[in-house]
Amino acid sequence: MSILTHVLACLFGMGSWVTICGLWVEIPLIVSHTPEGWYLPSYLSVIIQIANIGPLFVTLMHRFRPGTLKETAVIYFIVSFGILASFLLAFFWSERVEVQGVDRSVPLLLLTFFISIVDCTSSVTFLPFMMQLKTKYLTTYYIGEGLSGLVPALVAMVQGVGVMDCVNASQILGSNETLIQRVNASDDVVYLVPQYQPANFSVEAYFFFLTAMMVVCLVAFVLLNNHPAALQEHETKHNNAGDSVSQWKTKRTEQKPMIGLHSGHENPKSSFGTGKYSWLQLVYIYVILAWVNGLTNSILPSVQSYSCLPYGNQAYHWSATMANVANPVACFITMFFLRRSLVLLGLLTSVGSLIGVYIMGMAVLSPCPPLVNETSGAVLMVLAWFFFIFILSFVKVIIAVILRDEGHSALVWCGAVVQIGSMLGAVTIFPLVNVYDLFNTGDPCNKHCI
Repeated sequence: MSILTHVLACLFGMGSWVTICGLWVEIPLIVSHTPEGWYLPSYLSVIIQIANIGPLFVTLMHRFRPGTLKETAVIYFIVSFGILASFLLAFFWSERVEVQGVDRSVPLLLLTFFISIVDCTSSVTFLPFMMQLKTKYLTTYYIGEGLSGLVPALVAMVQGVGVMDCVNASQILGSNETLIQRVNASDDVVYLVPQYQPANFSVEAYFFFLTAMMVVCLVAFVLLNNHPAALQEHETKHNNAGDSVSQWKTKRTEQKPMIGLHSGHENPKSSFGTGKYSWLQLVYIYVILAWVNGLTNSILPSVQSYSCLPYGNQAYHWSATMANVANPVACFITMFFLRRSLVLLGLLTSVGSLIGVYIMGMAVLSPCPPLVNETSGAVLMVLAWFFFIFILSFVKVIIAVILRDEGHSALVWCGAVVQIGSMLGAVTIFPLVNVYDLFNTGDPCNKHCI
C-alpha cells in the first residue's frame, strides 16, 4: 500500500464537508453578533438545503449529457471557490445589511450558501473521482470525510466554544429589571443564570483555519492527480488526463442509464455496472442510504442539544465530540473488516435506527428524561450517540464499496441519494423543531425534575 496515497486520499476527503461542519460548531460564538440570534441555525439549515441545486445540476448532467462535465475540472473549481468563500467569511461574517428596515446578516448568509454549494456538490464529484484509485482508498477517503467533522470540533473545543458556567444571578444583575423581579420573587431560592466564557481565540482566526484546511484539500487533490506515487495507485495507468468521466464514457456498460427499464426479459439483473444486483436490490441499497443519511445528517443532529443538555453541559459536549470520533473510527475498522452483505446491511441499519429511536425519545422527553439526575443517564446518552454514528457510518462505507464496484454512475447516484436523504430529513424535522416546538431543553441552570 502507498502510505502517501492513503494520506492524500484522507486529506482530500477532509475537504468534503469541513466548511459546513466548521461553521456549525462555531454557531454559539456567532449568534451573539448576529441580528438573527438563535434563529440563525434555522436559516442556515434552509440555506444548506437550497444549495443542493449544485449536486442536482451535476447529477442531471451525468444522466442526460454523460461525459460533458469534466470531473477533475469541476473539483478544481469548487475547491478553489470554497477557499475563496471561507477566506471572505473571516472578514464579513459579522457584517449587517438593512433589508426593509431590519438588520440582516446578508454577507454571512450569502457566503454560507456558497460554501454549502461547494460541500453539497462534493458528494457527487469527490466520490466518483475515487473511482480512479483502487478500492482500498475509498475507505481512506471516508476516514477523511469523518475527520472533516472531528477536526473543526476539536479546534472549537480548544477555542472554548459553548463553555458555560451557572452563576448566581445576583452577581450579574446590572440593570436587568426582569431578572431582579424574578430573584426577589423567590427569596429562599438561589436563581442561577448561564454565563458563557470568552473564547481563547477569535472567530476570524477560526475561519482562517477552515480556509487553510480547504487549501490542504486542494493540494492533496493536485498531488493525487500528478504525484508519481499516487499515479501508480490509479486503477488504470492509461487514464489520459486522469479524468474518471472519460474512462466512464468509453465503457459500454456505463453508457446505459442507471435508472430505467431493463430491455431483456431473461436477465433480472440491473443494466449498469457489473449487473451483479437486481433492480430490487439496488432500490433496497439506495433506500437504506437515504434513510441513514437522513438520520445522521439532519434528523438526529437537529435534536442533539435536546437529547443531551438535560444531562448537563458536559454530557452535551462529550456526545458531540464522541459522535465526531465515531465516524473516522468506523471507517478505519472497515479497512480490515468489510463484508458486502445485504443482510448485514439491513441488520446494522436496524440496530443503528433503534439507537436513534432512543435518542429521539430522550429528546422528546426533554427537559426531564429518565435518569436525568443520574450519572448513568449521561453515560448512556454519550454511548448512544457514539454507537449511533459508529454503526451507521459503517453502513455508509459498505454501501459505498458495493456501489464503487458497480461503476462510476452508481457512485454519482450515491452522492445524489446522500443529499436527497439529508434534504428529506431536514424538511421533516425543521417544522417539528421550529414550528410545532415539540422539543424543549428547559433552563440549563435551574432544572426542577422529579
